[in-house]
Formats: sequence, C-alpha cells, structure tokens
Amino acid sequence: MTTLPTEIEATIEATELPTRLKDELYSTLEDREVTTEEAAEIIQATETQYLDSRVDPLDPVGTVSAQSIGEPGTQMTMNTFHYAGVAEIDVTQGLPRLIELVDARKEPDTPMMTVYLEEEYAEDRDRAHEVVWQIEATKILQLGDISTNVADMVVQIALNEQTLRERWPTVDDPVAVAEEIADTIESELGVETRQRGLGIEFGPEEPSYRDLLQLVEQLREITFKGIEEVSRVVIRKEETDNGEEFILYTEGSEFGDVLDIEGVDATRTTCNNIHEIKSELGIEAAREAIIEETMNTLEEQGLDDVNIRHLMLVADIMTNEGTIESIGRHGISGSKDSVLARAAFEVTVSHLLDAAVHGEVDELDGVTENVIVGKPIKLGTGDVNLRMDAGAATTVDANEPEPDLEDDTEPDRVSETAD
Repeated sequence: MTTLPTEIEATIEATELPTRLKDELYSTLEDREVTTEEAAEIIQATETQYLDSRVDPLDPVGTVSAQSIGEPGTQMTMNTFHYAGVAEIDVTQGLPRLIELVDARKEPDTPMMTVYLEEEYAEDRDRAHEVVWQIEATKILQLGDISTNVADMVVQIALNEQTLRERWPTVDDPVAVAEEIADTIESELGVETRQRGLGIEFGPEEPSYRDLLQLVEQLREITFKGIEEVSRVVIRKEETDNGEEFILYTEGSEFGDVLDIEGVDATRTTCNNIHEIKSELGIEAAREAIIEETMNTLEEQGLDDVNIRHLMLVADIMTNEGTIESIGRHGISGSKDSVLARAAFEVTVSHLLDAAVHGEVDELDGVTENVIVGKPIKLGTGDVNLRMDAGAATTVDANEPEPDLEDDTEPDRVSETAD
C-alpha cells in the first residue's frame, strides 16, 4: 500500500462525497498504482454517480417508498416456505412475514434463530453437538421411559444410558447425570425421589390417583437441559466466507440466552424476532435486522429489484424514536400530528371526535391532509411559489424586435422563491 500524492488527496477532499465514500476512494487508490490523471477520472466518475443517486429536493420519498414496496407486495404469495433450504424447519415467508415485520409483532408466528459457532466448534461435529444440547430443550420423554405403578402409587423412570451419554457429553458417569435429574425433579415438583442407578421413582405424599397423574403431567413439562423455548435444533454443514462450517437452525427463539452459551459466535448469530434483537443489541441492530429481514423476504419471492433505500427509510421511521413502532393506527400512522391524516387512515369518527373534544388544530403540513382539503401539497412544484417583481417589470414596445433568446443580458422579470 502506497501513500497518495498530495494532488490526489486534494482532489478527493474537494468533492461532495460523504466521509465513507472518501475513505473507500483512499483505500482503493492506495491499493492500485494510478497516475494523477487516472485518479482524477476515477474520482470524478465516483462523484458523478453519487450526485446522480441523490434524491432531488422536495421529492416525495415516502410516497415513492410506499409504492416501491407495496406494488411487489401484491405479487407475493400467502404460503409458508422452507427457510434457506432447511427442509426440516418451516418459517413464515412471503406476505405474512412482511406484514409481521411492518406490524412489529412481539412474537413471530414461527420464531427461529441462526446460530453460528466459534472456530473450534464450527469445524468439529462432536463439539458442535455439545452446543446443540446446550440449546435444545431436553424433556423427560427424550431421556427414557415413564411408567405409573398404581398399586404402589409411584411414578417410575427408566433412563436410557446411551441418551444420557449423548446429551451430557462432558459427563463421564451417567449415574451422576441421573442424580442431577432426580435433584431437578425434587426442586420442580416438591416431591422426594428415590434413585437406584439409572432408575428414579417418586410419588404423591398422600395416596391419590389424581395426584399421581398430575405429577406425570408436570414431569413432562420440566426442561432438564437446554432452553425451554427452543424445541428443536437442526445442524447443517454449509459453505460460508470462512469456508465449510457447521451452522445451527432452531425452532423457537431465546436470543439472549443463546449468546451466553460457550462456543456460540455472538458476532454473527441472529434471530427473526426484531424485539429480541433490540433488547439484547440495541435499536441500531434492530434497524439493521428490519432491513435484512425485509430484503430477504422480498428476495425469497424473486422481488429483489426493490431498492434497499426504500426499506432503509421504513426501518428508519420505525426505529427513530429509540423504540420499534409498527406502521399502523397503533404506531406511526396513529401518532401523526395531523388530525386529518390520522382520521384518513382508520377509525375516522373516533379521531375527529377526540380532536374536537380536545380542541386540536391541524396545520395542514403533510400530504394527506392537503389532498383532503383540496390544497396543493408542499412537495415538488407545490412547494415553490412564483411572484412578479413589479419594480423589475418593463414595458415592451410592440414595434421592438423580439430579444435574442441566447442573449444572457435579458433582465430577470420573474423571481423564483421557495418557501
């Protein structure tokens, strides 16, 4: 890498490019041996493309974004698709997923996580399975057989040694695991257990058939290992930027707990619940998640020609207060300053009645309210006024020849002003 000449640095600094693009120009030109003339051409081409990509003043960006996302939305299917080729896990896709995102639902219909692993765990299947059993909820029915002895009024559990060794790979003695399971039963159900080897039995304090059945039902609900909300984990070997590695896909989500598990790469692990991301990583991460999830949903449907800046605008509006707001009457549309804009969206009579009771005043600043009252909207040419400057006006003699249109000395007769 070489240091750029002063002339090239001066040319870059003289542009209207933002800091990020200037930094990219510096690094790109430093990596390549270019002359001052070639560098000037590259810089000019970059600036031209940047200026062409900027929004024109008074352009209705909100309306354009709504059209750009809404029209492809009419082409989306209502089906649930498999996620990223993982046939074992169904995840909501298509229009229902898009609605979930813009409504900022607290819980997705099909919560899931994509868990990336640290290097030593990502390359070794056995080490990856250690993380799997730390995440996937382990219930009693997965560990052995349950039977009820009505004569003695006890619940009998026969644990499977192979399953215990598989799910507790770091514990050498299965009997020690059985003791741990017996302790968990005692603490969760408040009963006294008797353990012999891999067998555990317990019963109600007083002989009661109803209490016995209730204990069995409660026993089935206990999570002995893993995260209760995660019912299943699928492990797959995939090609990534780091080469081939094992990646975990989960049914169910508990983002904060997963990030704390040893072996999980917290810098890449993600979930499809934007509220969990916001609570664990902050509002900026939630904004990125909204953009990423929306773009992925559209791409899944073959609608990837939607410009990402429209999705960025939606994400910005949903998160700019520091919380995640839905786009609807309970969120952004319902909290607008304009009475008419709120009334035009939903529950018209209620909004107008409340505004009348509280004496609200509508300043008619937005698009919707101006359309309702028949005034020009304050966007585009609607925000520009032309006024005649009477002092600068001159009388034109009918016999005077027409002025040369190419003559720049013609005095301005009309001044253009913008509010």
